[in-house]
Amino acid sequence: MLRQLTIVTFAIFLSFSGLHTTEAKNKETKTPSTTVQIPSSTLHIAKENTNPNTSQDTPYLQPSELSQELLETSNVPIQNPDLIRILNETSISKTPWAIGFRATIYLGQWPLNYESEATSVNWQYQKVNTNHYDNRSGKSQQQMHYNQESQSIVKGGLTSRINEADHVKQMMLLTASKKTNLTLSFQTIIGAGTKKDQVYNIAPKKVGYLYAYTPAVHEKGKVTYGEVYLTMKGSKRMIVVKNVTSQGIGAWIPVQDYVSLSFGSYDQPR
Repeated sequence: MLRQLTIVTFAIFLSFSGLHTTEAKNKETKTPSTTVQIPSSTLHIAKENTNPNTSQDTPYLQPSELSQELLETSNVPIQNPDLIRILNETSISKTPWAIGFRATIYLGQWPLNYESEATSVNWQYQKVNTNHYDNRSGKSQQQMHYNQESQSIVKGGLTSRINEADHVKQMMLLTASKKTNLTLSFQTIIGAGTKKDQVYNIAPKKVGYLYAYTPAVHEKGKVTYGEVYLTMKGSKRMIVVKNVTSQGIGAWIPVQDYVSLSFGSYDQPR
């Protein structure tokens, strides 16, 4: 992405100061919550997981006073945490000789915001394990439990190519996490030897199969792009967005530390 600053008039006083990383919600990122009912067959395995996952939670950046002032002047809502971070790092020194001063600084083309249109959960997104017990020669009922036989890495991603994919994924992750109240990540790992105590019974003359799946959120919406300019006229400072475009996009985002279990018993091996 182009980050070169183009100064239209004459030099202005710009400096970079400390990053404000207080976790808070930009007023432009308000997202309605969705109540997600977790099925009884879907189990939380954070404590049992032999390969602990690192949370991919992205903090909501609290805009600095100057950033908030600039965001309120923008003609297009801005959610992109990285753009807000850059604005947080910027300070503009006011001067008594600002009368008649005019300057425009090009900050580059950015994905500005993501608008969610649909959020749903596929509780059987990807199969990660199969346990089975052959009780065809048995004369009594036998029991089996979920036991992860090998490490499984489940990855999500965008459903199509798009410019500045990392920025878009970050905004979609923030939106989906807020709507579902689930711990999401574009990669999750289930370690070998992860177990749960739930009992599944296999009758005599039957073969029992216990399938484990990783759930994932399907997030769908549109992302808005635009060329961002920082404009100053006298003592007034504002953000102007030009050449605005929108593009539809979808993503699969795995749910961390959950498995959905499906049990069945059959007359013959499968």
